[in-house]
Amino acid sequence: MRKLAWGALLVVVIGALVYGVTDRDSSSPADRASRLGDSIMCPACSGETVTNSQAPVAKAIRQQIALMIDEGRSDDEIRDRLVAGYGERIVLNPPRSGLAGLVWVLPVAALVVALAGLVVVFRRWRVAPGVEASPDDAEAAARACDAERA
Repeated sequence: MRKLAWGALLVVVIGALVYGVTDRDSSSPADRASRLGDSIMCPACSGETVTNSQAPVAKAIRQQIALMIDEGRSDDEIRDRLVAGYGERIVLNPPRSGLAGLVWVLPVAALVVALAGLVVVFRRWRVAPGVEASPDDAEAAARACDAERA
């Protein structure tokens, strides 16, 4: 029964990880443009995305995004062109490859190590130690109980 529960947990975790890393394209170009705008920082604003900013440069980037979507470019191509034009600093999410990919991998690895550590600790707690009282210990305990009663 425990193996079934662990198997189910493993399936859920793997399913969540796969769902989280897959690219889900929305059906409408407006939704796609909004999602892309939410992942690009406004170069002129402090801490605002292109979607939320009303700066002229943000409006121009939104227009560029809409035009590139109409041309049939992929999300990665659009991001690459914007990075080439405005610099790496405008991308909100770090890339998932190279050294920056560690930002995505290390938290998952830390979670796996922590869960493995918990499994080891719980297994040690579950196993009863094979220590038994010696006859001398039992006799000393009996004497202590007798002395307490008296």
